[in-house]
Amino acid sequence: MNSPVSDLATAFETAVAGIRETREQFRPTLAVREIGTVTHVSTGVAKVTGLPGVGYEELIEFAGGVSGIAFNLDEDEIGVVLLGDYSLLQVGAEATRTGRVMDVLVGDGLIGRVIDPLGRPLDHQGVMVASKRLPIERPSAAIMDRAPVSEPLQTGIKVIDALIPIGRGQRELILGDRQTGKTTIALDTILNQRGKDVICIYCAIGQRASAVAKAVATLREKGALDYTVVMVTEGNDPPGLSYIAPYAATAMGEHFMESGRDVLIVYDDLTQHARAYRELSLLLQRPPGREAFPGDIFYLHSRLLERSTHLCAERGGGSLTALPIIETEAQNISSYIPTNLISITDGQIYLSPSLFALGILPAVDVGKSVSRVGGKAQHKPYRAVAADLKLGYAQFEELESFARFGARLDDDTRRVIEHGRRIRACLKQPEFSPVSVPAQITTLLALSENAFDAIPLENMTAAENALHLAADQLPADLRSRIEGNQKLSNDDRQAILNLATRTLAVFQNPEKTS
Repeated sequence: MNSPVSDLATAFETAVAGIRETREQFRPTLAVREIGTVTHVSTGVAKVTGLPGVGYEELIEFAGGVSGIAFNLDEDEIGVVLLGDYSLLQVGAEATRTGRVMDVLVGDGLIGRVIDPLGRPLDHQGVMVASKRLPIERPSAAIMDRAPVSEPLQTGIKVIDALIPIGRGQRELILGDRQTGKTTIALDTILNQRGKDVICIYCAIGQRASAVAKAVATLREKGALDYTVVMVTEGNDPPGLSYIAPYAATAMGEHFMESGRDVLIVYDDLTQHARAYRELSLLLQRPPGREAFPGDIFYLHSRLLERSTHLCAERGGGSLTALPIIETEAQNISSYIPTNLISITDGQIYLSPSLFALGILPAVDVGKSVSRVGGKAQHKPYRAVAADLKLGYAQFEELESFARFGARLDDDTRRVIEHGRRIRACLKQPEFSPVSVPAQITTLLALSENAFDAIPLENMTAAENALHLAADQLPADLRSRIEGNQKLSNDDRQAILNLATRTLAVFQNPEKTS
């Protein structure tokens, strides 16, 4: 039996032999590393010397774990946008090239998580698990790799689905003054994607922490986090994080799109993104242009939104639909940033503070809103029942303005105004209450056939709610034809209209509704 001393000696000899073998096999190699020096630090940016081979938008690492992106490539120094807590970064600190551009985690492991643009979790649910990483800046799909936008993205909001339809792969701008319901429309659209096999990405850029927390709580309460990724930068985060946030979110969406899936991405909002870029540019001494924004702000947003598209079948057939949000000031949609984005996108949904003040919610101004894809991204039943709705609503608004002057109105004009008021009442909708396609078609058909005209305005809400419930009683085959983008026959229209007439009859007499 071996003694403990001999066993210990044998173990030591084995360990030393292993170390000797490893040392003999080791062959040192020489590698070139560029290490620069920080010469200046200010709010969110730094200037570095000693990195002659650095490339544009290359990732730079600093002592203390802070990283940055090479933004200005001058002859003697580079300007770096910092992506983290730079409070401990000082002049004289080392800066090291990484040889790669900024990238982000992508994959199914992100679904249901709340993260920042660097992929760090903000929901206290453990580390992130992702399949791979993609650069945040990528070329958009080539023209020959794209397919026409033809399939609708249902928002569940009647006024949008009927009058301003959005297609999968489209870029539809949401704009309006502060506190007019822009975020609510975007969240309603996300909520309506439940069960429709659409991955949603909500990118909050420079928002108040309380507003983001409320949005996340709404998505969690309604079960929407099961198919949603939330990316957050708050107002007190470094401007560099707000700058890269929409690009990082788009890279995540592109991963799903290239896998053949449909994706919806909301940028809330690009006003804060533009302001963050202006702040960085002025700190890096880039010359300002119109309204103090750098001249390349158009390219900044165009290269972002150009990545949203519908891929052809050979590329998997996936789509990336973008809903950028922009804030106007005093209803001025002709200012610099709004006009930039209007020209980049495929249409806009304008929210009017005047309508909001009157309680007409959602406060969509139908006259200033447009979808350049139009009926091509709309189910056939919608085209049949909502074809003349927008024109009729616009005529009503003109006549209503004229009637305010106290002019005497003939019977036909009075009927148009009364019908228009019922259109407006039907297009109202409470927040976070998406309406199904059969319920929308039933309501719109009843509107187009004047079935609501005999109902007092004070009973319109109750009548419409009853009609939504009645739509669930439509035959299963008829519901499948409505949802399956099939043209409605005359019998189908008559069946829906008969149901609507029976349901609304009880509301025509105010005494029966008390």
